[in-house]
Amino acid sequence: MPRDIPLGNGRLLVCFDNVSRIRDLYYPHVGQENHVTGNTMRLGIWVDGIFSWIEPGSAWKSEQIYETNTLVARTVLYNEELGLIVTFKDCVDFHADLFIREVNVKNLLAVPRILRIYFHQDFDISGNSVGDTAAYDPKSLGIVHYKAKRYFLVNCMASDGRGPHEYATGLKDPNKEEGTYYDAEDGNLSGNPIAQGSVDSVIALHLGLEAGGESEGHYWIAAGQTWDDVLQIDALVKYKTPQKLTKRTRDYWRLWILKETPPLELLPKNVRQLYNRSLLILRTQIDHNGGIVAANDSDVIQFNKDTYSYVWPRDGALVANALDLAGYPVPAQNFFNFISRLITRDGYLMHKYNPDGSLASSWHPWVHNGKEQLPIQEDETALAIWSLWNHFVIYRDIEFIKPLYRPFVKRAAQFLCEYRDGETGLPLPSYDLWEENRGVHAFTIGAIFGGLTAAALFCSIFGEEERAEYYRTVAAEIRDASSRHLWQEDEDAFCKSLEMEGSKILKIDSTCDSSAWGLFAFGLYSANDPRIRNTMKNIKGKLWVRTPVGGMARYEDDGYYRVSDEVPGNPWFICTLWYGDYLIEIAENEEQLEEAIEILEWTARHALSSGVLAEQVHPYTGVPLSVSPLTWSHSTFVATCQRLMNKVQKFRTGEEHRLPKMLSKRDADWVARLFSQECDNIHKICTIR
Repeated sequence: MPRDIPLGNGRLLVCFDNVSRIRDLYYPHVGQENHVTGNTMRLGIWVDGIFSWIEPGSAWKSEQIYETNTLVARTVLYNEELGLIVTFKDCVDFHADLFIREVNVKNLLAVPRILRIYFHQDFDISGNSVGDTAAYDPKSLGIVHYKAKRYFLVNCMASDGRGPHEYATGLKDPNKEEGTYYDAEDGNLSGNPIAQGSVDSVIALHLGLEAGGESEGHYWIAAGQTWDDVLQIDALVKYKTPQKLTKRTRDYWRLWILKETPPLELLPKNVRQLYNRSLLILRTQIDHNGGIVAANDSDVIQFNKDTYSYVWPRDGALVANALDLAGYPVPAQNFFNFISRLITRDGYLMHKYNPDGSLASSWHPWVHNGKEQLPIQEDETALAIWSLWNHFVIYRDIEFIKPLYRPFVKRAAQFLCEYRDGETGLPLPSYDLWEENRGVHAFTIGAIFGGLTAAALFCSIFGEEERAEYYRTVAAEIRDASSRHLWQEDEDAFCKSLEMEGSKILKIDSTCDSSAWGLFAFGLYSANDPRIRNTMKNIKGKLWVRTPVGGMARYEDDGYYRVSDEVPGNPWFICTLWYGDYLIEIAENEEQLEEAIEILEWTARHALSSGVLAEQVHPYTGVPLSVSPLTWSHSTFVATCQRLMNKVQKFRTGEEHRLPKMLSKRDADWVARLFSQECDNIHKICTIR
């Protein structure tokens, strides 16, 4: 089930299902230590002697949206049988580690009523239910769930300042469908004050309803590392009031999203709306420590017994680039600082990391056929340099770059130069960006070219021209090797990858793959190169999903979450948007941008009503598949929007729109030319055009 509404502040992230039940809660790192792990924090209503759980498929109809330009969510729940409309307004405070829920209940009947709303807490603190405690706290009147250094205080209050009106703690057994939540179904809680082991709890709020009237209350969860921490946050809520804390959070995010003024009027309305929403959703997936997390949807555990709640250097580098393009340098800087601390002594980045910087789980082995190998995806190291250079191009923050130059840029670039086959000039084998196959891959070669080009530019501005020339020479050799070995005349397209044994090519994989985008995206070839045009034409012909849903599959016969053999694979947002990037790049006039605009509109149409983009969608129904939201999907949408706005503005005025606005036209022109000029310089060295 997708996570329709993520809310967070960089330390506390709360994710919900489509009826606003909490399903994931991360603290103190975004994506690390999920204290709910997909459990369901149930919501129940008792009125007129009838009890009803709010759950999908029940009599409760729901609609979820974010308030415009904020990270405040609004969920409306309607139950015709009970004659009630329940509205939640939710936020995670932008500063304090605090989740706040405003509850508004409207009585649709012409008689006064008493309503009881039950909030169920089902924590698995630090990812398991062993040794948890749930205890009633007489000072705050709330329930504290804790284990080791993780504390969560839950509380609620009616508009008259009273509450909770009832509480209970107890034991749970998910395998036997037993838990304290059953205690709520008779409209009364036991008042049991403490339980330890595998535990849950329920608190209740009583609201009086006039005939046709409304009533309001609030519920909150404070997170901390001691009992005193959460008591202080609880006291803050009562002193400041939940309303004021929600308002300050609403105001903060409006200021954050509106601080930049890109020419969104150049985009269709639904695309404009999704652009701002994507930036806000991106921000929820970024840890305060700098890690950019791929996705935080624990339901994927059912598929492979692991999650996407990790920092992939490749995803992070591309997300950081999108944020830079949009005018948000600080999250990008934090990511570069984070990733620079993780590079190995030999100059490469590993498969993926936890948000605290520790090494994450992996399925890439250290040996292959009895021989030692590096379990890496080499494009991840290369793209970190490429993204850092593009950050510098936009913001020219030389003092930020200086401490990263020697230990990160030069070390990584040297690895890229040395990790090659001496005879062919190709990079040595590594795993592909889809993390499935080991070999020499087209996307990886494109990323390495971009990384070495960026490293050469860094060396030039730091006065090391001899080293810059070395990086240019290696980049040129890699491009020659690509032209020699990847281009397949009989296919009239670049192949996906090569299986190598030493300098010998054992197998050519000509599978049509959307990641051929990487051959032009990082400067290896021009998008107007006839070989790229033929390759992209081949991609559109073979990978476009010929159903009413449409969109682009990853590659031919993609089996990941596959639902039908009648299509090449499920439509992926990033792959569809990559084809849009290609169309934008080759367009010679505004009319030729129409298909790219349609791709952006396609993306907006297939987002959830909240604006959340999944990884992929069902080819026949369009419903989300795999994780949701996927950070990479949102960042690719933002980057493609930026490219389109730049191209439209260039056609109309002769000048591209560039962020930030503090760049003069002279400076903007200078930095814009640097990378393309360096690519041209490298191309001149190449022996194969």
